[in-house]
Amino acid sequence: MNSIFISARTNSTRLPNKAVLEICGTPTIEYLIKNLKKSKFADKIVLCTTLESSDDHLCDIAVKNNIKVFRGSTEDKLLRWKDACRKYNIKFFVNVDGDDLFFDFGLADLVFEQYATTHADFIDGRGLYNDVYGISHKGIELVCKKKNSTDTEFIKLFFDNIVSSIKSEKLKNVPSKYQKKEVRMTLDYIEDFNFFETIIKYFKENKVDLEFETILEYLSQNPDVVKINWHKEQSWKDNQTNMIKRLKGEGA
Repeated sequence: MNSIFISARTNSTRLPNKAVLEICGTPTIEYLIKNLKKSKFADKIVLCTTLESSDDHLCDIAVKNNIKVFRGSTEDKLLRWKDACRKYNIKFFVNVDGDDLFFDFGLADLVFEQYATTHADFIDGRGLYNDVYGISHKGIELVCKKKNSTDTEFIKLFFDNIVSSIKSEKLKNVPSKYQKKEVRMTLDYIEDFNFFETIIKYFKENKVDLEFETILEYLSQNPDVVKINWHKEQSWKDNQTNMIKRLKGEGA
């Protein structure tokens, strides 16, 4: 069984409660869920969150939107995924971060299609508009067995460390529309929220569906919208670099 796992929790530090902040009366994560439901290959969509009471509202949103819920480890995202695979008998899943509001279902389906032909344990789609990873049940079981840290926010490093024991490959034949340009599409800072709010309000006011290609077209015609949050990209990159250094120092 194939699944999309949406990883989300409310106790983010840079922008607290970002998954449940509302834009036009709708929690941000609902925009993502609605899009992912268009996947042709996902048998289930599962919200993977924590046991913390602060995430109860996230679970309510998932139930309201008719997707599954798994609650597990607060800090260890890999362990959470492993336990979710066991509960729902998942053979292969695509991870989507809950703060990637405009993540396109077509990118997830691209990962599923590659898995269908190669049966890789880890498909690496880092460096696109939104990072995406495809992971087999075997891969998540092995990485959890081998890892030495519970701080697993940056997951790629852990799979790089077991590359000799699994079948790992890059995501191939990625359409140009997913190749990242100077546009930031992740919800981490208040500027990101303003970016998403501006776009969603425009599309709703003009009764246009939030399709990925249409969003890109709108941004190409409205460079001032891109500027709302692009200046935060370096801060985000610095945070990622520091995280990787810390994990390597801890022997992840």
